[in-house]
Amino acid sequence: MTAPQQHHVDFLVIGAGLSGIGAAHHFQAKFPGKTFTILESRGAIGGTWDLFRYPGIRSDSDMYTLGYVFKPWKGEKSIADGASIRDYIVEAARDTGIDRHIRFHHKVTSLEWSSADNRWTVHAEHDGADVAVTASFVMSCSGYYRYDEGFTPEFDGRESFAGQVIHPQHWPEDLDLTGKKVVVIGSGATAITLAPNLAEKADHVTLLQRSPSYIMSLPAKDPIAQKLRRFLPAKLAYSAIRLKNVSVAVAMYELCQKYPTFMKGRIRKLQEGWLPKGYDLDTHFTPRYDPWDQRLCLVPDNDMFRAIRKGTVSLVTDRIARFTESGISLESGEELEADVIVTATGLNLTALGDASFQVDGRDIELSKTMAFKGMMLSGVPNFAFIVGYTNASWTLKADLVCDYVCRLLEHMDTNHYAKVELQRDPSVGEEPFLDFAAGYVLRAVDSFPRQGSVAPWRLRMNYFRDLPMLKFGKVVDDAMVFEHA
Repeated sequence: MTAPQQHHVDFLVIGAGLSGIGAAHHFQAKFPGKTFTILESRGAIGGTWDLFRYPGIRSDSDMYTLGYVFKPWKGEKSIADGASIRDYIVEAARDTGIDRHIRFHHKVTSLEWSSADNRWTVHAEHDGADVAVTASFVMSCSGYYRYDEGFTPEFDGRESFAGQVIHPQHWPEDLDLTGKKVVVIGSGATAITLAPNLAEKADHVTLLQRSPSYIMSLPAKDPIAQKLRRFLPAKLAYSAIRLKNVSVAVAMYELCQKYPTFMKGRIRKLQEGWLPKGYDLDTHFTPRYDPWDQRLCLVPDNDMFRAIRKGTVSLVTDRIARFTESGISLESGEELEADVIVTATGLNLTALGDASFQVDGRDIELSKTMAFKGMMLSGVPNFAFIVGYTNASWTLKADLVCDYVCRLLEHMDTNHYAKVELQRDPSVGEEPFLDFAAGYVLRAVDSFPRQGSVAPWRLRMNYFRDLPMLKFGKVVDDAMVFEHA
């Protein structure tokens, strides 16, 4: 068997999505004389924003915080559509030549660390062959979504349905819903995005949910942002808008956590104004959990509520008994007619792209490792990863992680270190990595690394607490062990 061809880089990024392009930019700007490459499993830049193509796909965070700190968002809308976000990421890669460092259709399958050489050997599948790249440091920016398939529960009688069943993750480009009855199953961000957008062509859309989610509305265009952009220089305006939006998001989360009953009342009061008078909020808009125990769903310009008022979208809260030839039979006995059923039933998560890890010939079980500052792993040298905030913009955390990693690499260069490894503190208790009650998290969290019960092993979900620690705080920690070449 022929050994795979290899080449070596100083810094290897896994994934050419929002995080990966950002990580490459930070590294290139800080270390212009060093080499890097990006391995991307698909054939395009953009990650999630290139994969998902369903009608109405858009950001669920404002673009002034989802956008990069180094590249001001210039679009008209703060809640932007997927194509605009994809173009923004592609432009960020092209502007500084990062796109020339991407190796497409390279799916990373395994990573092997050698302490004798102080380097990783990263194996990727490309055109059916094994390609190996060695790297001094690896950063995984693969996110946590499984890209080849979404989550669909087993529905009794599915094979008897005469119409089309579609998961949003694999939306057909040629689908024509004109004059058709559509049932969207789900209550999360994807479902509430799809329903009003599909209603523009469909005869009628029914949103079928087993239980409600908290849904709020934001203006697609931020009026304060537009004023600031009109009167301030572009970079200063972007910084001011970013700070304003981060502050609002963090304050909203903290209020929901500390005063859930009060916030439930405030959300309900707003929804009463957006929905028809006398609408059954108790059944359709009152979740069993407190606000922000799961991610709060945002809609732009009341589009979901306006569709309900117009009668083009109906909300049904019930459980599915079975699929029938003409639609869905519910446990209540009601029948929903459908020509097309959309299963917006969630995503499958995967830890670090499902790649396997070895350190000096020893297999690493990710669920046995502990995350340090939410971005490095105990017992895994010269490796970092990006998992963004679940209660705010993903990119806010990504930018901070990149800042910290660059400062760490600079410290290693200055002191001629070739290796850094985190040693786990046995006195620190274990907790789930993602402390989030959403179904898609609960299904997969046992395969993820753990977090600790105390800092720096505990994952923070507060930008203003992470900012001083990751961007300006000390780089070296007692848990770190450095070694010279």
